[in-house]
Amino acid sequence: MEAAVDFSMWALFARATLTVKLVMLMLMIASFWSWSVIIQKLISYRAARAEAAQFDRAFWSGEPLDKLFDDVGNEPDGRSERIFAAGMMEWRRSHRQDGGLIANATSRIDRSMDVAIAKEAEALQKGLPVLATVGSTAPFVGLFGTVWGIMNAFIEIAAQQNTNLAVVAPGIAEALLATGLGLLAAIPAVIFYNKLTADSDRIIAGYEAFADEFATILSRQLDS
Repeated sequence: MEAAVDFSMWALFARATLTVKLVMLMLMIASFWSWSVIIQKLISYRAARAEAAQFDRAFWSGEPLDKLFDDVGNEPDGRSERIFAAGMMEWRRSHRQDGGLIANATSRIDRSMDVAIAKEAEALQKGLPVLATVGSTAPFVGLFGTVWGIMNAFIEIAAQQNTNLAVVAPGIAEALLATGLGLLAAIPAVIFYNKLTADSDRIIAGYEAFADEFATILSRQLDS
């Protein structure tokens, strides 16, 4: 009686050819990399939303803007605070020594906050291309491993001249494992790429809305 063939994940990996093993290792590394980006972004976005809500309460508390800026400082830690500080620094630079304002102050303040928002947007979206890359390429990398594995399985079948299912099944199972790992890496990457991109867009839209409101307040002060 023939010994039962081990079809555990480790046994399938151990029996695979070197090329298929390398493909599987690449897919596992890509999966771990994707999950590290996903977890880091989930934590980062949650902190950004909490910081924005906290700063929003302080901004609309009625406290004078100059005092709020002095509390925040020139190099704040929060993203919303950095956008606010960029606008306030340009606002103060636009005042002449006699108390008057340099021409086109409003446009310079808007540009300063736009630059600050662009920097925050770049930081928020950093790492998301990794998820897009893994999501789009992992299935094809896994498919390559499967094709290579099945090719070697058929070569072994031809060499043994035996088409018994017991002979065919282990090689095909090893090959299909590569496709499974490819999908295992790609599916979460695609799902969370779409979710995190939408979350990032909402956070950035909040920054842009705040900048518009802040610019309106400063413009009102200029007109008065």
